[in-house]
Parts: sequence; structure tokens; C-alpha cells
Amino acid sequence: MSEEQRTSWILTCATVTCVVALYVPCVQKTVPGGDSGELITTACELGVAHPPGYPVFTLLARLAIFLLPNLSPAHSVNLMSSLLGAAASGALCMSISRLTGPGPGAVLAGGLFAVSRLSWQWSMGAEVFTLNNFFVGLLFFLITSFHCAEKATQRRKMAYWGALCCGLGLCNQHTLVLYVLVIIPWVFYRLYSHKELSLRVLASLGVCFLAGFLPYIYLPVSSYLNTARWSWGDQTTLTGLLTHLLRAEYGTFSLAKTEISVNLTTMLKAQLDHCLADLSLPVMALAGVGLLLSSWDRMCRSVAWLLTAMLVVYSLFFAWRANLDISRPLLLGVVERFWLQSDAAVCVLAGLGLSRTHIELERRLGCGGLWRNSGWVLTMGLLAHMVHTNHRECDLSRNSVVERFGRELLASVPNDSIILTRGDLPGNSLRYLYYCEGVRPDVRLVDQEMMTYSWYVAKLAQHHPGVHFPGRWWDPVHPEGKDTFNLEQFLLHNTQRDVVACIGLSEGDPSWEHSFSRWPWGVCDVLVPAQRQFHPERWAKRTRNMYNWTEPHESFHPASWEHVANEEMWQARMKTAFFLFDLAERIQGEGSARLFELSYTLYKEIVEAHSDYPPNWDKNLALACERLLHSGQRGHSPDSLLTCSTEHFSLYLEKEATDPQAPAIRSAITHLVKERDRLRQSQRPAP
Repeated sequence: MSEEQRTSWILTCATVTCVVALYVPCVQKTVPGGDSGELITTACELGVAHPPGYPVFTLLARLAIFLLPNLSPAHSVNLMSSLLGAAASGALCMSISRLTGPGPGAVLAGGLFAVSRLSWQWSMGAEVFTLNNFFVGLLFFLITSFHCAEKATQRRKMAYWGALCCGLGLCNQHTLVLYVLVIIPWVFYRLYSHKELSLRVLASLGVCFLAGFLPYIYLPVSSYLNTARWSWGDQTTLTGLLTHLLRAEYGTFSLAKTEISVNLTTMLKAQLDHCLADLSLPVMALAGVGLLLSSWDRMCRSVAWLLTAMLVVYSLFFAWRANLDISRPLLLGVVERFWLQSDAAVCVLAGLGLSRTHIELERRLGCGGLWRNSGWVLTMGLLAHMVHTNHRECDLSRNSVVERFGRELLASVPNDSIILTRGDLPGNSLRYLYYCEGVRPDVRLVDQEMMTYSWYVAKLAQHHPGVHFPGRWWDPVHPEGKDTFNLEQFLLHNTQRDVVACIGLSEGDPSWEHSFSRWPWGVCDVLVPAQRQFHPERWAKRTRNMYNWTEPHESFHPASWEHVANEEMWQARMKTAFFLFDLAERIQGEGSARLFELSYTLYKEIVEAHSDYPPNWDKNLALACERLLHSGQRGHSPDSLLTCSTEHFSLYLEKEATDPQAPAIRSAITHLVKERDRLRQSQRPAP
């Protein structure tokens, strides 16, 4: 090993060590939001994750759980992700070292990617994106090693390892194919230009590439054994396996199965805004300098243009196929994770820019030590600034919001209930706690979306003892089919257990309304036989203060799952009051007035108990005051009801000035003020 290679490895190891030291104390110790709960559960149960299956991640996560038995499964897999994130930064550092030699540019490439907000944040929890970052970094390292190889045997060796890495990477994240499609012709051209491309080499490359797909054997094996209490799909047939691999249930080459389309320019602008905000303008400038200066250098030109082509192809294709509405903060958070793959290329180009700038200045002006030291100062300054900027947001070591949300939901449901989960937040958090940590083994978790797939009952019914499925799948559109059923039939077959829907019910199947009623149960709803009598006061008492939730309102970023969980918990406080108000609107007479009074009492009690709360609480309390006033007041002062209504309508408009109903609310305030003035005028004693 040459002195330069030894220095490169020392610099890379030092970079990885620093990143590990930064990452590990910040790792989330509980289950994160999003897909993390499902991915960890899949590893715990050795099942199959959602399409395309993620076998490499599942097996690595299972290994982490086995090697760290003293930690919770969530903490173990989160820690694994952080180590993969550190390894990715090391691979980027080594890539620049191989291309231009060890120095500040190499540390900038690896360190910059590690401490950027997105990379740091997503390395703190169990997600497939960190493993994808590792494969991207490994590919960059193999590309530079292939390019710099002096002998044919070295080039072939790097090409074979690269082909294997491409296959393994595609077992994790399919977006990597956009890089692979650019790399393959480049490698073929390089081999051809060296007169080293032959049928034997092509065959060997093909074998190595296909060998990378061997982890996918895990999918049909797991599906065939069917021992996992949680697993997705049926991969025991070729059709089922291809359906899973091609993400047909989500929409192949799309983020979601939706008709929404986002303008290409809008998506590209959002990505550029992210780069400027999270990587900074100096870094983008260095990336541009890297491309420019490398174009003049025979050694770096080919790799620089390859990285740029990969970046452009990926960004354009992803912007075209990312069919999520990024005007919604949570969906923007979903989309921006995919920008990590392009961020890695930008960071390498920036590192290349710093290295080439130092080399050019030394060549033209001399004083090599001065420019090298200046490069180190710039690198350390940029990295220190980004660590200072991002540490608070990326330190998730005390974040247990999603897990506490799941625990509160599980603790609140009646014994032996069937919980119909809907959505990632309740579904994945409850799934993790139930299967991995054994919380509430008396209940049964049934996923509403999964129940609409033909494989769900066939594969997982045996793992739901005591739950009776009246057919092979839930089909809201054609429930009269031979093997299908609707929600009403499912509920009628499970009357021996309480059925709780969290959160809400899937749209399109109102059949349950014929025989069942839906009563509020905190975040969830309980489905009860329609003939069961409802006692408003008793139910209000039973559902009051269901959860021990102390998180302040609006205390999390709108794009985070913590924000969604917190918002659900806050709105749950008022759910019974809203239900009673809605019920009062649909009946007449004394019963209606009684319900309006109870709704008003609950609303007022909740609003007065908090200083900062969701804006809609003011609107709801104002409406409750107005309805109670016009339904007979039931002993309450008309003046106080009018004052309360105008005050909270006004407070609502202060917080939500852009509400489309704002003109109607202002008109209502004017009317209520006039009504109160007339009332006060009539109560004044005659002179």
C-alpha cells in the first residue's frame, strides 16, 4: 500500500469515527414515524416489508436486533441506520481521496453529506434511505477506483464489484436504477477504450449483477413459511413476486397510487431550494467549480461528467414521477427523502471543486501549504456551521412522540378489541408495539388497506385468532362477489369483540351504517350495534381525559410525523364535543337542546384549560354558543353566550384569516354583536 493510499484510509477512518461520534448520541431510542415501525416489525417477525420488499434492509435489521439484545428492537435498528449513514460518508470521502488524493476536499465531501439536515435526520431512524446512501457512496468509490485503476486486472475487479453492488443496491431502493443506467454504458465504454471488453467479461459482469439480486430469494421463502404474524403480499407465485417487486400495488415508477401530478418545474425548483437551504450556496458554487475545473483535467473529467449526468437524469426523472402534492408539508417531507441520492452527487462534486481549486492555485501561484491550510479552514468552518445549525433538529435521542402516541392508543382500547388500523401513523406504531414489544397481546390488529388485497386473509388470517373474516378480501365496490365481503358483514361476524377504528374508516363502504353506529373514542372511533342506546353524559365522562398527553400544540415541524401525532392527540380532546354537536344538529326538540348544552360545556371546559390550542377550537366553541343560544339557552345567560360566540369567532379569524368562510364568519360576528346590543338595550331599566 502506497503512502497516499495509507493516508486516504486514515483520513476516511477519522471522518467515519467523527460522524459516528456525532450520530450515535443523537439516535432515536424509540420507534420513529413513517414506515419505520413496519420495517422494524418486519425484521422482528422475519416477514416481507411493503413493496418492493427491502430484503437487504430486513436481514440487516434482524442482525442488529440479534446483536444488540439489551436494546429495544427500535433502538437497535435505528443505531444500525446511523452506522450505515457514517459508512456512507466514509465512502464519499474515499471517493475524492482516490480521485484527487487525501485532503480537505475529501473530508468536505463525506462530512458535508453526513451533517446536512436530510442525511443526518434520516440516519437517526430505521429507514431504507440510509442504506441507499451507503450503496450510492459505495458505487461512487468503485467508480473512482475503476477510473484510476492502472492495470486491466484492477479495472475488471472494480467492475465486478460494481456490478455486484448495483444488484445489491437494487434489492433495497429502486431509485438507484437511475444511477445504474448511466453507469453501465460508461463502464462499457471505458473497458472498450482499453480494449478489455469481451464476451467473457460481459458474462462475468452479468453474473455479478444477478448475484446481487440473491437476497430477493428471501421474499418467497418468508412468504412460503408464513410464520411471520406481519408480512406484506404473497410471493409464493411468480405473479405475486413480480407484483411486489414492481410495486404494482403502489404504482410502478410512482411514489403513490394517485392521479395527482406535480409540474416538473415546480418539483425541480423545490429540489433546488432544498439544496440552497440545506447544503448552502457556497457548497453549490463549489460543486459548479468542481465540474468546471475537472473538465480541464484529463484525470477527473470523465468522472465529473458521469456524476453530473447521474445527477441530471435522476433529478429530471424523479421530478417527473414524484406524484405527491408538495404544497402539503408532510408530503414534502416524504418527497425530500429521495433528494438524498442526488445530494450525495452534489457533495462529491463540491469536494472535487475544493480539491481542484487547491491544485490549480498551487500550480499557478505556488505556496501549496497556504492553499491547503485555507482549504482545511474552509472545510472545518462549513462543517462546524452546519453541525451548529442542524444539531437541535436532528438530535432525536429524546424524541418518543410516535411511540407514546401508539402506547396511549393501545392502553385506551377495551380488552380483547379488534383494532382496524388506517394509515401509516397508527398502523405502524401500533404494529411495532404489538408485535415487537408485546404490548396488549389481548387485542387484534387488522389493517383496513391490507384487508382489501386478495392475499391478506389467505396469508394472515391464521395469525389473527378470534377474528372472523366472512370472505377472502374486503371489496367496498363489489361486496356481492363470491369471495368478497363488506364492512358490515365483517362487523356482524365479530360482534363478540369491540371493534375500534384508528384513525377513521376507509371511504367507499358505507354498508356499516345499516347496522352499526360510530361513537368517538379519543383518536379512534368505536363501532357499536345500532340498537345500543347512547347515553351522552355517561359517554362524555368515559371519554374525558383518555390520554396522558402533555406535548404543547404546534411544537413540531409541520413536515414531521410527530406533528401529525401531536395534532391527532390535541383534536381528540374535542372529538366527543364535536360528535354531540353534530348529533344535536340532526334531531329536534328538548333532546337537541340538551346535546347542545353538553357540547358547549365540554368545549368551554377544554378551551379554558389551555392557553395555546388548535384554531378550530375557537370556531367550534363559537358555534356551540350560538346553537345553545337559539335552542333555549337552558339556564345560561344569553349575554354571556353572545359574548362568548363573538369573542371566539374573532379569535378564530385572527389565527385563520385565510379561511374561505371568513366573510360569512365576519357577517355572523356583526349579527351577533347587534343581537347582544339589542339584548342589553332591552334589559336597561326605563328612565
